[in-house]
Amino acid sequence: MQMKEIILAALAAGLFSAGTAAAQDNLKKQEKFMEEKLELTQEWDKVFPKSDKVKHCKITFHNRYGITLAADLYIPQNAAGRLPAIAVSGPFGAVKEQASGLYAQTLAERGFLTIAFDPSFTGESGGQPRYVASPDINTEDFSAAVDYLSTRPDVDPERIGILGICGWGGFAVNAAAIDTRIKVTVATTMYDISRCTANGYFDEGDNPDARHEMRRQLNAQRTEDYRNGTYALAGGVVDPLPDDAPQFVKDYYAYYKTPRGYHKRSLNSNGGWNRTSSLSFINMPILSYAGEIRSAVLLVHGENAHSRYFSEDTYKKLQGDNKELLIVPGANHTDLYDNMSKIPFDRIEGFYLEYLK
Repeated sequence: MQMKEIILAALAAGLFSAGTAAAQDNLKKQEKFMEEKLELTQEWDKVFPKSDKVKHCKITFHNRYGITLAADLYIPQNAAGRLPAIAVSGPFGAVKEQASGLYAQTLAERGFLTIAFDPSFTGESGGQPRYVASPDINTEDFSAAVDYLSTRPDVDPERIGILGICGWGGFAVNAAAIDTRIKVTVATTMYDISRCTANGYFDEGDNPDARHEMRRQLNAQRTEDYRNGTYALAGGVVDPLPDDAPQFVKDYYAYYKTPRGYHKRSLNSNGGWNRTSSLSFINMPILSYAGEIRSAVLLVHGENAHSRYFSEDTYKKLQGDNKELLIVPGANHTDLYDNMSKIPFDRIEGFYLEYLK
């Protein structure tokens, strides 16, 4: 019998109280022991330069599905006391060495303790099979990050926010709808992945026949995957780039497929998500309860972004005077990944400081 099972059996038999320090300490140690052992790269392999204004290290934490997540921790140099903290993830199909790490490091330079994490099944995080996206698990990943931050002695648990980029902007808003510990949510250049999957871009495929055909193809792929014992990938950003590609596809290529943003663990830079990941998004709209969010939310989007309608329509659902939509003049979707002259960090910082109190 494993130690954790022995402890649980003793608790059930009334041999000692679950509230005792010894019981809690032993359970915590066993839970920690049960985390998956991850192989974490110790070299600086980000697509952005390392700042000398922050301290950096790798950490791990687990979600309530037992998946161990890998993250980069950024702490301001000479930090003291309990700090406000922010968990960052995204874009959809990216890794923490790309845009989310840039946001996390920059916010740490401004006084926040931050983590940029790889979502379940991707990057250096655990979970099998690889390269799966899930409306539930990926929302849970944000709450798991809050679990971790809430228990750090150098974090003020009443001053925790999250930040999601692109598809993780949608997951961040969904996390805010379920997790009352999240005091502030910022979503930049957000996608509603469930809407985009079910309806297509600009809702051009929003009809039952189109969704039925998508379901038919994806379920046929499930059979094929099971027969082959592997999961077919959907492909990352198209390469080579067709001459007639839409401008936003060219923008993605310019980030994910060039030295500007390419990373060897990034799904978008390489083979993409499992094809069948799309199935759950068709049936599970992630922003159903966005109108019930009571905490502060800032949506940031580029004026020229093809995805701008996601933030504008989400903002219409939000209630209360602690919600804001900020449109960045002249910016496209990927400008808000890494263009430091266009990402409105001053306003993002100010919004966190206003409501993390």
